[in-house]
Order: sequence, then structure tokens, then C-alpha cells
Amino acid sequence: MSKPHVRNLSWEALDKLIRGLGEPAFRSQQVFQWIHRKGITDWEEMTDVPKGLRAHLAGRFRLESPAVVQRLVSQREDTVKYLLRLPDGELVETVLMAYDPPTAKRRRTLCVSTQVGCPLNCAFCATGRSGFTRNLEVHEILGQVLAVNRDLAARGEKPVSNLVFMGMGEPFLNYENLVQAIRLLHHPLGLNIGWRRISVSTSGIVPGIYRLAEEGMPLVLAVSLHAPNNELRNRIMPVNHRYPLEELMAACHYWVAKTNRRITFEYILLSGVNDSLAQAGELVKLLRGLLANVNLIPFNPFPDAVFAKPSRNRVVAFRQYLESHGITAVIREEKGGDIEAACGQLRRREMRG
Repeated sequence: MSKPHVRNLSWEALDKLIRGLGEPAFRSQQVFQWIHRKGITDWEEMTDVPKGLRAHLAGRFRLESPAVVQRLVSQREDTVKYLLRLPDGELVETVLMAYDPPTAKRRRTLCVSTQVGCPLNCAFCATGRSGFTRNLEVHEILGQVLAVNRDLAARGEKPVSNLVFMGMGEPFLNYENLVQAIRLLHHPLGLNIGWRRISVSTSGIVPGIYRLAEEGMPLVLAVSLHAPNNELRNRIMPVNHRYPLEELMAACHYWVAKTNRRITFEYILLSGVNDSLAQAGELVKLLRGLLANVNLIPFNPFPDAVFAKPSRNRVVAFRQYLESHGITAVIREEKGGDIEAACGQLRRREMRG
């Protein structure tokens, strides 16, 4: 563990390093493709790279990836949860969700974690119950995608096509590593995942929204809102004490003005807590005039949870109220609830049958 990991390097840093060794320019591209597109775990796999360069890189850098500890498949077979072990023994979870019919063009979306655990302790989320250990390094964020792609390839399936940074942790509390990982995942010599196939979700870390607006990355921003007023949001999302709705919404308006990109607001519906039509009315006022849509997420129960899922009729009524007042809203399809892979259920532990 004393050596740095090669996937922590940006394209520019890797290119400078290899050129500095007197290698021709195309060598940098070769090495980058082996590391990021092919996701190798052993330097000797770079069969078209000279042995001397392979030996030099092996002497300076690590190359390992997270190991799959457990793979759970939902009954509907459209969701797979992976428990991954990191090089230091810590565990994270990442979730693969399949959309559309099972064809060659089937969309495969990976929900990626950015931290080991989560420090925000939202009342409706299981992840915070496991505590917070540390941020993930760039290679550990990338490693989740590469580990899943290896598993898919071994099963004769197409690789991940879309990414949502909505797994364990708050992405904007690991901002630098998040952004570097996204740039590497987007790089044309790597996995070449398009900007609009990448979503980043935040619980409302206001400085992160402003910073991301300046990055020039036309990706999708999702904001976990879950309450239409400060009093309720303070109660279920402690982060609101630091970044209240007035500051959060100002940052959201800045994002839209700067990027000309729509914001997606995530709203978990908790029975008898935030799902009344009066609260839907507050939400309409809060979002009025903003280029946005709302994803409604019926609460996904987990052991020891103090909330309940609202009835289907109540969920539909909430959506209809929003739409009747000009707010685009969809009810998110639940995936993976039977394997604790749905939104808010990740816990970084092995499940027993």
C-alpha cells in the first residue's frame, strides 16, 4: 500500500510521466486504454507495451481493483447489488440497474459510491446508520465500474452505459476525487461515458453545486430535497441546518443560469411526514420558475426504520398535484428492494440467506 495507485493519475499526469521516460506519444494512449478501458489488474496484461515500461510502471504504481465479496440478484433480475472489498479491507456497495428490455441496447446504470459509509445521517437512509469511515480515492470510485464491467463481460453481457453517483456517501464531500473520477470515466480513450449519461446527486452541499457549475461538465445534477420547508428538512436531513433551503435554492438557480441544464429534485415520500397535498403545494411554490423536474420515491423500508411507505393512491395524488401546477414529476420505479439495493438501503454488509 506504500505505492500510489496508477488510476489516481489524471490523463495529463500519466501522459507527462510516460513522455518523460522518453517514450513516444502513442505509448501514453496505449497505457491509458489498458488501465481505464480494459480495466486490467496486472501490468503483464499490457501485451503491446514494452517490458521495460511495464516493469517501470509496476515498480512505481499499484494496479489492483476492488474484489467482489458478494453478488445479489433481485427476483425480477433487473437489479444486482455488489459488495466490494477495497484494498484496505473496507467494504462498499454498488448497484447495477437494468432498464428497457434485455437486448443489446439495454441501458445498464450503475449506482456508484463515493464514501465508505456516510456522515450526514439522514433519518430515512440506512447508509448513515453504518457510520462514516473515509472518502474513496479516485481509483476506488473507478474500481467499482471496472469490477462490475468485468463481471458483466464474464457473463457475456454489455458493459455499464450510465452512471449515477447516488450510492453510499455524499459526493460533494469528496469533491476533488469525484470530479477527477468523472473526467477519467468520460475520457474518449477510457470508457468514454457521455456527460448526459452521468448524474451526480447531492443532499444539498451548497458550495459543491457552485463549484460543479464552473467545471464545464454538462452532466445531470440531482438534489435530494425530501422536504418543502426548513422545519421539516431540519428534522429529517441534518445537513439543512448548515445549508438551509434559501441557500440551497439560490445555488440551484445559479446552476440553471450558468449551465442551462435542468435540475432533478429527489423527493422520498414518507407516510404522514412529507406526503400531504399541502406539502405538495409548498413544493410547487419552492420550485416555481426553476428549470426542474421531480423524482418521487416512495420510502424503501429497512430494519429499524421509523418511517413507512405511503399508499400508492397517496403517491399518485402527490404527483398529480405537482403536474397540475406545472411541475414535471415522475414516480421512480423501485428496483432491488428485496436485496436491500433500493434508494436509501445500502449498508456495506454481507447479507445472509
